[in-house]
Amino acid sequence: MATIVTMPRLSDTMTEGTVAAWLKKVGDKISEGDILAEIETDKATMEFESFNEGTLLYIGIPEGETAPVDSLLAIIGKEGEDVSALIAGGSAPAPAESTPAATEAKAPETATSAPAAALPKGVIVVTMPRLSDTMTEGTVASWLKKVGDKVVEGDILAEIETDKATMEFESFNEGTLLFIGIQEGNTAPVDSLLAIIGPEGTDISGIADNYKVGGAAPSAAVAKEEVKTASVEAAQPVETVVDGKRILASPLAKKIASDKGIQLNQVKGSGENGRIVKSDIENFTPSATSPAAVAAKTPEAVKTEAPKVFVPAGEVFTEEIKNSQMRKIIAKRLAESLFTAPHYNLVIEVTMDEAMQSRAAINTVPDTKVSFNDMVIKACALALKKHPKINSQWKEDAIIINHHVNIGVAVAVEDGLVVPVLRFTDAMSLSQIGASVRDLAGRAKNKKLGPAEMEGSTFTVSNLGMFGITEFNSIINQPNSAILSVGAIVEKPVVKNGQIVVGNTMMLSLACDHRTIDGATGAQFLQTLKQYIENPVTMLA
Repeated sequence: MATIVTMPRLSDTMTEGTVAAWLKKVGDKISEGDILAEIETDKATMEFESFNEGTLLYIGIPEGETAPVDSLLAIIGKEGEDVSALIAGGSAPAPAESTPAATEAKAPETATSAPAAALPKGVIVVTMPRLSDTMTEGTVASWLKKVGDKVVEGDILAEIETDKATMEFESFNEGTLLFIGIQEGNTAPVDSLLAIIGPEGTDISGIADNYKVGGAAPSAAVAKEEVKTASVEAAQPVETVVDGKRILASPLAKKIASDKGIQLNQVKGSGENGRIVKSDIENFTPSATSPAAVAAKTPEAVKTEAPKVFVPAGEVFTEEIKNSQMRKIIAKRLAESLFTAPHYNLVIEVTMDEAMQSRAAINTVPDTKVSFNDMVIKACALALKKHPKINSQWKEDAIIINHHVNIGVAVAVEDGLVVPVLRFTDAMSLSQIGASVRDLAGRAKNKKLGPAEMEGSTFTVSNLGMFGITEFNSIINQPNSAILSVGAIVEKPVVKNGQIVVGNTMMLSLACDHRTIDGATGAQFLQTLKQYIENPVTMLA
């Protein structure tokens, strides 16, 4: 009989999981112990083994998709077995709980089905465009077309005044301007009815009634205009008179021509009725021998020219990276910690000269390798035994004091951060701590840690000293009440016995939850910690 495999709960805080990769495909033979898939949880990406034998008959969650714990993950059974009933009535996630991306993808199909059919053939509804990232409404500074005019692709319909500038609004449709929804000087929200374009003589009665100037237009009935924009400091007249001749030019074209010192009567317009547009100015190359070009560069004009500001050419480039399940949970947990636990930080400077000598001596022993971080972890474990209030956690009705010491060690991995736990750290020697940290860190980076190895910490140590960071503050890894941030060892002048000498120091920052740890309690813990680190021989007693 076929067996349903559901999304497993791989950590105590896991509520949903993402299938990072399937290592088996439908039709493959499965043996007990085979790795079916890699599951990304809120803490790590872990291999998921099969506890059943048979053939993989069905995959319920494709690669890259996320589903709640206990959702239908796969079905294993005999080759050829009918599992349609299990698929239909199994533990698969309810269809209603579709992902936001799927909802967004389906929304346009649903929206366009009915309203779009109500528009006569060839009719385009044009709405107030969003011409800047902060624009919520726009004002029609001027209409360059009137009802009944022919409109071709590229014609300027109107000049729209936004919250930042006045911009030309071009049409990317052809037809006749049948209706104007916002008169010159009037203001309306983004997506309000601006105009209707369609075949000449088309009956548009009733269409405008569905679009109120004070409200947004239904997105389904709108084939929105593509927008080509360019900012203008203020709306200017459409006409210019040069040497008694009337010249048509867009406000933007006139501004660019003015900035470049180009005479409009030198430029041939490519727009409607010979109107000069932005591209005409940008592509214009004045003749060096033309009288107008020479006149434009008289000595007086050269003297009064303002220096041009250099603006480098470049490309706006962004990249969107989908948040992994680990990154989502890190964001959620740390935000909860920061905004629920009243954090405060205590900083102390520790002299490291004795610790450096002791570490060098310890590492001369064969097969022994101890880091400064191992020494800090050992010192924390001993200090926590003397100050158990630091080794606590907050609950609404009580404070839990942990008399056992389980220190979590923050480890950076490719997708974020994990915190493997050293259980009963106070009972471990320096060499045992060193070996355990290297083992846990290595398996964390290879995604081989088990959920139980990342649970049950009572205190956390985070070290960025290896990156040259001298001092920083961490966010408490709840339900812990404190976390120690360890900086780099710095060689600098220090005062010893009234003399300035070269010494080595390290900054330690303790973030505390003020609900459980008072300032004096945290300070006493740091004093004890400093004594252990500055006198490593006391940790061996």
